[in-house]
Amino acid sequence: MLNNAVDTKVVFMRILLALLCLVFAGVVSAQTNTPNVVDTAANNLPLTQTTPSNLGSLPAIPGLPALTVKTNPDGTQEYTVTLQILAIMTALTFLPALLMMMTSFTRIIIVFSILRQALGLQQSPSNQILIGLALFLTLFIMQPVLNKVNEDALQPYINQQIGAQEALAKTAAPFHAFMIAQTRESDIALFVGIAKHPPIATPEETPFSILVPAFIISELKTAFQIGFIIFIPFLVIDIVVSSVLMAMGMMMLSPLIISLPFKIMLFVLVDGWAMIVGTLAASYGI
Repeated sequence: MLNNAVDTKVVFMRILLALLCLVFAGVVSAQTNTPNVVDTAANNLPLTQTTPSNLGSLPAIPGLPALTVKTNPDGTQEYTVTLQILAIMTALTFLPALLMMMTSFTRIIIVFSILRQALGLQQSPSNQILIGLALFLTLFIMQPVLNKVNEDALQPYINQQIGAQEALAKTAAPFHAFMIAQTRESDIALFVGIAKHPPIATPEETPFSILVPAFIISELKTAFQIGFIIFIPFLVIDIVVSSVLMAMGMMMLSPLIISLPFKIMLFVLVDGWAMIVGTLAASYGI
């Protein structure tokens, strides 16, 4: 039985080797009989088209994408769809930074973090819940801006009514208007002085290199102002509970254990989540 098993393995290996030889022979034969498309196309070209200055006029090689720059009738140049897709995929890596730094996400997540600290809760709500809530509130607050971008830039670009550069300019305009409305003039003046930029005549002329950091500073300042107002009632509860415990001589008992249920009860009775979300939305004029 052992000899039969060995013979079976040998026969199987021989059949497999024969099949591989047949496949290799077919590939070699196909490559030998196939004409060289590149050499044929190059031999049929005039001599003047082989210079580096005329490389843009070479005919497209079958099977290879034409990675060239297209010239529009008005004289402007535009990259082909292949390069545009490559640029879009590269820009997606900056999407988290754009989401945090050019929208209302920063103010919302900071206010939620301060609220959790004021309540005395370290892990509840969890970071995932707070970030998820902040993301959906950001989409809600930024809905007018996103609708404007969709109507003026995205849909015309998809319908091939405008070029990529014009679509990018029309995409930046609504975000520029949103950020300039939420940025303090003192913050803009600060970064204008740091960058030694010439004086800006109108807010619409503020470049993004100055507007984005000024907007972030303004958002941080506004978020801490809202957080300070949220912190006051919970701080009063902590002071009252600490004073009562001191008067009763219960100095070994932590005031946080006693004040936490009262703070949660107060927050629920006044419908705190609705008040905070409403305050955040009203701070953006919604």
